[in-house]
Amino acid sequence: MKLNELRDNPGARPKSKRLGRGIGSGKGKTSGKGVKGQKAREGVALNGFEGGQLPIYRRLPKRGFTNLFRRVYAPVNIGALEAAIEAGKVDGTQPITEEVLKKAGLVRGRTVAGVRLLAKGEVTRALTITVSGASQTAVAAVEKAGGSVTTTVPKPDAAAPEA
Repeated sequence: MKLNELRDNPGARPKSKRLGRGIGSGKGKTSGKGVKGQKAREGVALNGFEGGQLPIYRRLPKRGFTNLFRRVYAPVNIGALEAAIEAGKVDGTQPITEEVLKKAGLVRGRTVAGVRLLAKGEVTRALTITVSGASQTAVAAVEKAGGSVTTTVPKPDAAAPEA
Protein backbone atom coordinates (compact mmCIF):
# COMPACT_ATOMS: atom_id res chain seq x y z
CA MET A 1 0.00 0.00 0.00
CA LYS A 2 1.21 3.49 -0.87
CA LEU A 3 0.23 6.84 0.59
CA ASN A 4 -1.53 7.84 -2.62
CA GLU A 5 -3.70 4.70 -2.39
CA LEU A 6 -5.18 5.56 1.04
CA ARG A 7 -8.92 6.18 0.85
CA ASP A 8 -11.74 6.69 3.34
CA ASN A 9 -14.44 4.05 3.58
CA PRO A 10 -17.32 4.79 1.20
CA GLY A 11 -19.83 7.09 2.92
CA ALA A 12 -17.45 8.01 5.75
CA ARG A 13 -17.43 11.66 4.67
CA PRO A 14 -20.81 12.66 3.24
CA LYS A 15 -20.86 15.62 0.86
CA SER A 16 -21.71 18.86 2.67
CA LYS A 17 -24.78 20.82 1.58
CA ARG A 18 -23.76 23.65 -0.71
CA LEU A 19 -25.91 26.53 0.52
CA GLY A 20 -26.71 29.66 -1.43
CA ARG A 21 -25.86 28.27 -4.87
CA GLY A 22 -28.90 29.24 -6.91
CA ILE A 23 -32.64 28.64 -6.88
CA GLY A 24 -32.34 25.25 -8.60
CA SER A 25 -30.31 23.72 -5.75
CA GLY A 26 -33.26 23.98 -3.36
CA LYS A 27 -31.02 25.74 -0.85
CA GLY A 28 -30.41 29.02 -2.69
CA LYS A 29 -30.97 32.65 -1.66
CA THR A 30 -31.78 32.35 2.09
CA SER A 31 -30.08 28.94 2.40
CA GLY A 32 -32.99 27.34 4.23
CA LYS A 33 -33.08 29.95 7.01
CA GLY A 34 -36.31 31.68 6.03
CA VAL A 35 -36.35 35.47 5.97
CA LYS A 36 -34.61 37.95 8.30
CA GLY A 37 -34.86 37.75 12.06
CA GLN A 38 -32.42 36.65 14.72
CA LYS A 39 -32.41 33.01 13.65
CA ALA A 40 -31.45 33.93 10.09
CA ARG A 41 -28.28 35.58 11.39
CA GLU A 42 -24.98 33.92 12.19
CA GLY A 43 -24.00 32.65 15.66
CA VAL A 44 -27.47 32.08 17.12
CA ALA A 45 -28.13 29.63 19.98
CA LEU A 46 -31.58 30.02 21.46
CA ASN A 47 -32.08 26.88 23.57
CA GLY A 48 -34.78 27.61 26.14
CA PHE A 49 -35.33 31.18 24.94
CA GLU A 50 -39.01 32.11 24.63
CA GLY A 51 -38.92 35.61 23.20
CA GLY A 52 -38.69 37.46 26.50
CA GLN A 53 -41.44 35.42 28.15
CA LEU A 54 -40.25 33.71 31.34
CA PRO A 55 -38.89 30.33 30.13
CA ILE A 56 -40.70 27.15 31.16
CA TYR A 57 -37.73 25.88 33.16
CA ARG A 58 -38.07 28.98 35.37
CA ARG A 59 -41.88 28.88 35.55
CA LEU A 60 -42.13 25.30 36.78
CA PRO A 61 -41.59 24.53 40.47
CA LYS A 62 -38.41 22.77 41.51
CA ARG A 63 -39.27 19.83 43.76
CA GLY A 64 -37.79 16.67 45.16
CA PHE A 65 -34.20 15.58 45.35
CA THR A 66 -31.93 12.71 44.31
CA ASN A 67 -30.42 10.65 47.09
CA LEU A 68 -26.77 10.14 46.16
CA PHE A 69 -26.41 7.33 48.71
CA ARG A 70 -29.40 5.25 47.54
CA ARG A 71 -28.65 1.53 47.35
CA VAL A 72 -30.05 -0.23 44.28
CA TYR A 73 -30.59 -3.98 44.46
CA ALA A 74 -30.92 -6.15 41.36
CA PRO A 75 -34.11 -8.24 41.45
CA VAL A 76 -33.89 -12.00 40.84
CA ASN A 77 -37.09 -14.05 40.80
CA ILE A 78 -37.07 -17.63 42.05
CA GLY A 79 -38.70 -18.68 38.77
CA ALA A 80 -35.75 -17.26 36.80
CA LEU A 81 -33.36 -19.01 39.19
CA GLU A 82 -35.17 -22.33 38.66
CA ALA A 83 -35.01 -21.84 34.87
CA ALA A 84 -31.27 -21.12 35.07
CA ILE A 85 -30.72 -24.32 37.05
CA GLU A 86 -32.67 -26.36 34.49
CA ALA A 87 -30.68 -24.73 31.67
CA GLY A 88 -27.43 -25.71 33.39
CA LYS A 89 -26.25 -22.13 34.00
CA VAL A 90 -26.38 -22.57 37.79
CA ASP A 91 -25.47 -25.67 39.81
CA GLY A 92 -28.41 -26.28 42.17
CA THR A 93 -26.43 -28.65 44.41
CA GLN A 94 -23.88 -25.97 45.41
CA PRO A 95 -24.62 -22.87 47.54
CA ILE A 96 -25.90 -20.03 45.34
CA THR A 97 -24.27 -16.63 45.97
CA GLU A 98 -24.50 -13.26 44.23
CA GLU A 99 -21.31 -14.01 42.26
CA VAL A 100 -22.86 -17.22 40.93
CA LEU A 101 -25.96 -15.29 39.84
CA LYS A 102 -23.82 -12.65 38.08
CA LYS A 103 -21.82 -15.30 36.20
CA ALA A 104 -25.06 -16.99 35.14
CA GLY A 105 -26.34 -13.69 33.69
CA LEU A 106 -29.28 -13.33 36.09
CA VAL A 107 -27.86 -10.05 37.46
CA ARG A 108 -27.07 -7.30 35.00
CA GLY A 109 -25.54 -3.89 35.59
CA ARG A 110 -22.43 -2.85 37.45
CA THR A 111 -23.91 -0.25 39.79
CA VAL A 112 -26.06 -2.58 41.89
CA ALA A 113 -25.40 -2.82 45.63
CA GLY A 114 -26.53 -6.44 45.79
CA VAL A 115 -29.23 -8.91 44.85
CA ARG A 116 -32.78 -9.15 46.19
CA LEU A 117 -34.62 -12.46 45.82
CA LEU A 118 -38.28 -12.11 44.82
CA ALA A 119 -41.09 -14.68 44.78
CA LYS A 120 -42.34 -14.66 41.18
CA GLY A 121 -42.36 -18.24 39.89
CA GLU A 122 -41.87 -21.54 41.66
CA VAL A 123 -38.91 -23.47 43.03
CA THR A 124 -39.04 -27.28 43.12
CA ARG A 125 -35.70 -28.22 44.68
CA ALA A 126 -33.87 -27.54 47.94
CA LEU A 127 -31.53 -24.59 47.37
CA THR A 128 -29.05 -22.84 49.65
CA ILE A 129 -29.10 -19.16 48.67
CA THR A 130 -27.07 -16.25 50.08
CA VAL A 131 -28.14 -12.81 48.83
CA SER A 132 -28.32 -9.22 50.10
CA GLY A 133 -32.06 -9.34 50.65
CA ALA A 134 -35.16 -11.43 50.03
CA SER A 135 -38.90 -10.94 50.25
CA GLN A 136 -40.76 -12.90 52.91
CA THR A 137 -42.74 -14.83 50.28
CA ALA A 138 -39.54 -15.77 48.45
CA VAL A 139 -37.98 -17.07 51.68
CA ALA A 140 -41.18 -18.99 52.45
CA ALA A 141 -41.25 -20.55 48.96
CA VAL A 142 -37.60 -21.68 49.14
CA GLU A 143 -38.05 -23.08 52.67
CA LYS A 144 -41.23 -24.89 51.60
CA ALA A 145 -39.15 -26.66 48.91
CA GLY A 146 -36.63 -27.68 51.62
CA GLY A 147 -34.00 -25.01 51.04
CA SER A 148 -32.71 -22.01 52.97
CA VAL A 149 -32.15 -18.32 52.30
CA THR A 150 -29.53 -16.21 54.11
CA THR A 151 -29.51 -12.43 53.78
CA THR A 152 -26.29 -10.46 54.23
CA VAL A 153 -27.81 -6.98 54.71
CA PRO A 154 -29.61 -6.59 58.05
CA LYS A 155 -33.15 -5.25 57.96
CA PRO A 156 -33.56 -1.78 59.50
CA ASP A 157 -35.41 -1.87 62.82
CA ALA A 158 -38.98 -0.63 62.47
CA ALA A 159 -39.07 0.21 66.21
CA ALA A 160 -35.84 2.24 66.14
CA PRO A 161 -36.46 6.02 66.17
CA GLU A 162 -35.16 7.97 63.20
CA ALA A 163 -32.40 10.40 64.06
